[in-house]
Amino acid sequence: MTTKPVYILTLSCVDKIGIVAAVSGFLAQHGCNILESAQYFDTGTGRFFLRTVFASEQGKERAALLQAFQAIREAFAMDAQLYDMRQPPKVLLLVSKFDHCLQELLYQQRAGSLKMAVTAVVSNHPDAKPLADFYRLPYYYFPMKNGDKAAQEARILEIIEAEGVDLVVLARYMQILSPELCVKLQGKAINIHHSFLPSFKGAKPYHQAHQRGVKIMGATAHYVTSDLDEGPIIEQETTRITHAHTPEEMIEMGRSLESLVLARAVKYHLEHRVVLNGAKTVVFR
Repeated sequence: MTTKPVYILTLSCVDKIGIVAAVSGFLAQHGCNILESAQYFDTGTGRFFLRTVFASEQGKERAALLQAFQAIREAFAMDAQLYDMRQPPKVLLLVSKFDHCLQELLYQQRAGSLKMAVTAVVSNHPDAKPLADFYRLPYYYFPMKNGDKAAQEARILEIIEAEGVDLVVLARYMQILSPELCVKLQGKAINIHHSFLPSFKGAKPYHQAHQRGVKIMGATAHYVTSDLDEGPIIEQETTRITHAHTPEEMIEMGRSLESLVLARAVKYHLEHRVVLNGAKTVVFR
């Protein structure tokens, strides 16, 4: 039995009459059946966003569909991507000492929730190697020698290029990426960090929050940019706390939130539900 290929088309362009008609007409003309579709118009920028999942009833390959779609893409000046769902994205996981986010990602992959091919785990510490070994994944220990960030990042970039990595996930990787690497990974690297109202930066953020009597704490997953922790946001979650919570309890709650939010953001990205919209994102859930 031959399985019909399933594709996801995402696009954005300046809004005008006829976009949806052109896309749906194209798919019908080429024997494609729409399985899911969502759209959004940003009144602030005047841009239109679309995500469509469809099956090729005639078994047409991605290259042929892309070539045929080129005329429509040019007519509407679209920023469009077409993804083949038979090919799970290749993902590189970066971690430091705390492995709670890494554990959640690997478990969800094994459970089938995250459709990804993990190429390896990279760390600046040896602590997470037993976890990588359990999942039978290559583990690269790249310590920061004499503060030489450029040399360490060059080794990471070698893996990204050699493996054809589609997405890099900073699963509590406690190193700031250089502006040069951030540019190379634009839209292809996701980070997780705690987020408080108000926000606390620097050492021991949970202790700072406890001292200020914060009532809400949370976590934010976002794309990596050269502006630290200020990239386009993909997903966030919060939980309420009280005066009775200790800093240690807050840390434990924070780790649970971080794991949940990062896994959710990665899932949205893997399913091509996230489209960049300047400094923001459109997330089709």
